Amino acid sequence: MTTKLARRARRTSVLLVAGALVLAAGGPAGADVPEGWSNPSDVDPVEAVLLLVGVPLLIFLVITALVVIPGVIKGERFTPGGQATQDQWFGGPSKGTAELPAPDNDESKAGGASGRW
Repeated sequence: MTTKLARRARRTSVLLVAGALVLAAGGPAGADVPEGWSNPSDVDPVEAVLLLVGVPLLIFLVITALVVIPGVIKGERFTPGGQATQDQWFGGPSKGTAELPAPDNDESKAGGASGRW
């Protein structure tokens, strides 16, 4: 029992020492901007917020509109965040699976997966 404990303590201490060495080796960079590179001006905070928050929000709204608008055009009803009384299939048949084609014979590919081997 004590040998397992000693082995575990050695492993833990080796990991701690290795982590401390990695942290100690990293320090601030002491380099200046290379000659010939431009020295850009500071970024306006309002511009940064518009770029980092506004653009992703705009992309989110466009994707949401592209998903929801076809269903709204077809007259489908949905309640975002509400309790659905039944499963919803956006863009699918308006009467559920009743509109999907059924297999008309044994060779038909309609009707879903087949269990024949």
